[in-house]
Amino acid sequence: MVSTVVNRLLGEWAAGTEPALAPARIHAHPRSQESPSAMTDQPDPKSFRPATRLINAGLERTPYGETSEAMFLTSGFVYDSAEQAEGTFTGDVSHYQYSRFGNPTTSNLERRLCDLEGAEACVLTATGMGAVSSALLAQVRAGDRVVASRALFGSCHWIVAELLPRYGVETIFVDGGDMAAWKDALSKPARAVLLESPSNPMLDVLDIRMICELAHKAGATVVVDNVFATPLYQKPLELGADVVVYSCTKHIDGQGRVLGGAVLGNAKWIDEVLRPFTRNTGNSLSPFNAWVMLKSIETLGLRVNAMTQNAARVADFLADAPGIVRVFYPGRKDHPQYELAKKQMSAGSTLVAFEVEGGKEGAFVFMNALRLISISNNLGDARSLVTHPATTTHMKLAPEERARLGITDGAIRFSVGLEDADDLIDDLKRGIAALGNR
Repeated sequence: MVSTVVNRLLGEWAAGTEPALAPARIHAHPRSQESPSAMTDQPDPKSFRPATRLINAGLERTPYGETSEAMFLTSGFVYDSAEQAEGTFTGDVSHYQYSRFGNPTTSNLERRLCDLEGAEACVLTATGMGAVSSALLAQVRAGDRVVASRALFGSCHWIVAELLPRYGVETIFVDGGDMAAWKDALSKPARAVLLESPSNPMLDVLDIRMICELAHKAGATVVVDNVFATPLYQKPLELGADVVVYSCTKHIDGQGRVLGGAVLGNAKWIDEVLRPFTRNTGNSLSPFNAWVMLKSIETLGLRVNAMTQNAARVADFLADAPGIVRVFYPGRKDHPQYELAKKQMSAGSTLVAFEVEGGKEGAFVFMNALRLISISNNLGDARSLVTHPATTTHMKLAPEERARLGITDGAIRFSVGLEDADDLIDDLKRGIAALGNR
């Protein structure tokens, strides 16, 4: 009996195989059921400010009226008839089919992210690298050209340098700040452009608008990895990008619990180019992970803003500390692209990069002396984390390539968390003291 009711409710409520991106719904207080006119007196969800939309945007409730979003841990969905099943596959009937293709819980998160990013459509993936690889592989063919900024996360660099050429795709790397090099690389047709801004790990800031203008003249689709800026501080689509990718593991979950990724863009590209690829290759996010992120995204603004305030204080402290060679933080005036960052970002970042004296030995001494800050290759977490890129995330790059990117053996990437800034600075002082005593 219970299963029959649940199946009936799912059938009535499910939005379809490829769910349309519905606007956020503001559900009425129960007393509105006593007065139908109250239902018409609801504010436009798009009139809300960002903090409110992080909680309410795209919200779909089941007929049970749950307060928290429902979690649909189901692999498949039941049809009322064989004809309905056939209709869902021909596209004549709107009904969920299989959670690899779509699920009410993941659809909820996709709508929330679309509202946050200002995108028409979104596809969630199992990981952030799943988002990057899908955004590229879905559109390239043998003989195509892909142009990428040289400063990429290690796995992204591998996709461009190693994977794509295996399938006959020509790939070119460009120094991110060299506009003449971008102009030269995009002087002939290209299929796609991939860039990060700010970059991982040294926080280089690229001129997204200018690169997009050059790329579009070459016929390229511009894919921007916006993880370090977050959708709160930078809107690549407004700057001319076609596609934005995220590792939702960072910041959006932001508590080190689950993996996930997202690809956002215009509905035509998502539906015609990306969705067939992800649907058939199986790079989909689990409903459980989507539900966890639906809960964490509600506090995204509070967390990222507090972490960014901490990062700014940490960067200022490190800039004047003994044993620190240099500090990279987009919110500081001494950052090489400070003026550009100020123009296209609304705040700095939760990340700080810095170089210590003594190369690898100095970096290891510094990191091993920390007691509050953990050593981990994750980022965007509520907990403060440091990593040594040259021996972890970027170790597979040739030494000369790392040097070209400014990733010296003394470079450390610091993902600043939610701890008290004074406690973080006290811990950094332990590292600095250890440097002086080595």
